[in-house]
Amino acid sequence: MAERDAQIRRFKASDDKLVRFTIGKASMESLAVANHRAYVHPFTVVSWLVLSYLIIDYMHLWPTDRYGLLGYVQPLPMLAACAVPLMFLIDWFNRPVFEELVQEVLHGPDMTDIGGYYSRSPASGFWILEYGGLFVGLIALDATTEPSDAPVIPSTAVKQQKVGKKLQTKGSSSTAIIRHFYVDEAYRSTAIQEDLLTHAVRFAFDADPALQVIRAPDSPLIPYIRNCLRDASFALEDYTRKVGVFRWQLGTRVLGREDWEAKKRGN
Repeated sequence: MAERDAQIRRFKASDDKLVRFTIGKASMESLAVANHRAYVHPFTVVSWLVLSYLIIDYMHLWPTDRYGLLGYVQPLPMLAACAVPLMFLIDWFNRPVFEELVQEVLHGPDMTDIGGYYSRSPASGFWILEYGGLFVGLIALDATTEPSDAPVIPSTAVKQQKVGKKLQTKGSSSTAIIRHFYVDEAYRSTAIQEDLLTHAVRFAFDADPALQVIRAPDSPLIPYIRNCLRDASFALEDYTRKVGVFRWQLGTRVLGREDWEAKKRGN
């Protein structure tokens, strides 16, 4: 049996549908995590138990030996029933916020022409991670970010001119942003996302000396990405917004060229 190899390659036009589907799927993953964390939150559990107690007591559904074994389990259906409205309310409060975040991603400046957008700067790139020919993950690093596109530092290093409908860029911004970063759940335990991130960061810093800082979105609802960024020396810069019923804080992490080079020397 032939051994399967992992490879990181550039985005191709044939990847377009898969990439767009994956980006949308990755964006909605935060909703599922937020809902699950809210379901097991101590406040939710206590609320569920109190509500269950009140209804069971009101309807006199406490365990009894009057009906044999069935009498001892008669509170259980009500316990399950009381969980349903709480779960519905949590999703009802969470969903609009996360759907808005998904729409922001899917209508980002890079989604009209993915291949063309990430060829605007020598330090930009969109990479696909494959294992044995199977899709595993992706990462997109944009070094031509304008202030209106994303919360990054403005730069005078970017000189742009429009030719027809195409945007040509000379050089790179001093600040880049990781717009998309995703690895399939089945492969996260292998920490292969670290290889994908390292590849993108190394390429960007090596490709253009004008690039000084790389930024990445940070979320407690995507722990494998957060841990990967931490291990790569991305430091928390600030918090950007609060989302969800329990107001989880999203933020931005940054990695400077000096920190990256110091990390390389240390390795």
